This record gives sequence, structure tokens and C-alpha cells, in this order.
Amino acid sequence: MPIYEYRCLDCGREFEVMQKITDDPLERCQFCSGKVQRLISLSNFQLKGSGWYATDYKNRSDKGKKEKDKDKGKKDKGEGKGGEEGD
Repeated sequence: MPIYEYRCLDCGREFEVMQKITDDPLERCQFCSGKVQRLISLSNFQLKGSGWYATDYKNRSDKGKKEKDKDKGKKDKGEGKGGEEGD
């Protein structure tokens, strides 16, 4: 459930209320019963973890480049196609 911030126009207090999105905004201060105004505040939205960008939205052409670099590394080490003795 979202947390909404309100400011009382009479006493000046700011307070937070957890409400459903479908609930009507508060009209009265819970401290002095004065009229309140809902505030617009910054959200606390964070994306944490690794890889969501790289796996979901990254440019697809980078994938082919990484595979080529990986194959090149195997060839440099003598691994991969034709790089082993006894083939």
C-alpha cells in the first residue's frame, strides 16, 4: 500500500498515512481537525541487484560481440576448434 504525505493548513504539521490507491484523500488533520493538503513527494523506488539491465534491455548486438571475444580467448589459449593436438 502506498504511503501518502499530508500537510495541515491550520497547524502546519506534516504526517504520513498508509492508504489504498482507491481510497479518497484525507480532508481533515488527524491532530487538530484542520484542512489538509496532500503533498507530492519523491518516491523511494530503487532497483537493486545485478543484471536486470544487461539481461532485459541491453543492446542485443553486444551479445554477439561477447561471444566472439569469448571464442577468441579460447583460441589464444589453444582451446576450441583446431587448437588441440590429436584432432
